[in-house]
Amino acid sequence: MLKHCLAAMTALFLMTAQASADPASAGALLQQMQSAAQNRNYELSMVKIRQGRIESLRYSHALIDGKQVALMSHLDGQNAEYLQRQDEFTFFENTHSPYTLKNARFPGIWSALQRVALDKVVDSYDMVMAGRSRVAGSVAQVVRLVPRDGDKYGFVLWIDEQNHLLLRADMVDREGALVEQTLGVSLVFSKSPSAELVKLSTSKQPPALSVDEVYKAPQQALSWNITWLPDGFTLRSSDRHQLISTDVPVDYMMASDGLVDFSVYVTKADQQQSVRNQLVVQGGTTLVSFVNDVGVEITVVGEIPVETAKKIAESVQPLARNEAVQ
Repeated sequence: MLKHCLAAMTALFLMTAQASADPASAGALLQQMQSAAQNRNYELSMVKIRQGRIESLRYSHALIDGKQVALMSHLDGQNAEYLQRQDEFTFFENTHSPYTLKNARFPGIWSALQRVALDKVVDSYDMVMAGRSRVAGSVAQVVRLVPRDGDKYGFVLWIDEQNHLLLRADMVDREGALVEQTLGVSLVFSKSPSAELVKLSTSKQPPALSVDEVYKAPQQALSWNITWLPDGFTLRSSDRHQLISTDVPVDYMMASDGLVDFSVYVTKADQQQSVRNQLVVQGGTTLVSFVNDVGVEITVVGEIPVETAKKIAESVQPLARNEAVQ
């Protein structure tokens, strides 16, 4: 009897190992996750946990007349809400007036995973099936996104086995330690869209702008470039513009691996500025800023490790000797 049990356990272990090594299974599950996220009427209550701080979130989604309408609300602290109507995203935050961008996405990795092009994920991460677990009372399949180098974070995803929605997303460092977590606590489906989303689907919002319309031409050529990027990242955008609500010109560059973005800002340093080096870490988001020897301030911000942000900042070099932000 014991031999039969051991044989059965060995067979089960081998089946699990084979499944965990199959990237096609993980990729298919991620495709199902994205499809479910875009085609169901549901409300998911979540908490975001970073550095011991817990933030409450509520995400509501519906299909109305064949179009996606979604609302993400921060329930703690200062009011912040984000509205999606198909490919238009409106941002409501206390720091500035509402605005709408085309083909954007809500902040955070949980939201990015709903829309990321999966071929980009395959280019930068190994997708590994990692067994089953329970989240918010539901059985979930676990998928690991393992970066192919140590310069970025990895992710562990819990996807509902029955309805394929993403219930939990952990951001982890190279040792596997938790950096930031978005955890579902309550999931409710509905046959019809909520009254709130129906109302928002036809409400008047700021006109939708593209990035080109936000930073209007003419743009000036940059004097700087990034000479080192983490594996899988490519430069997606660069321009010179004035910072919103200020008259300060800044050279701006944004790079992405498809899932994670980071931004680089290069500007003339304020001579009255007493702090020449700054490091701010909020969960997975890092901000590194310093003033170099020629009086130029370089700032890197994104969901990347501290050492990676520092290497990027240090790699920013003038295109020609003695050039700087004018």
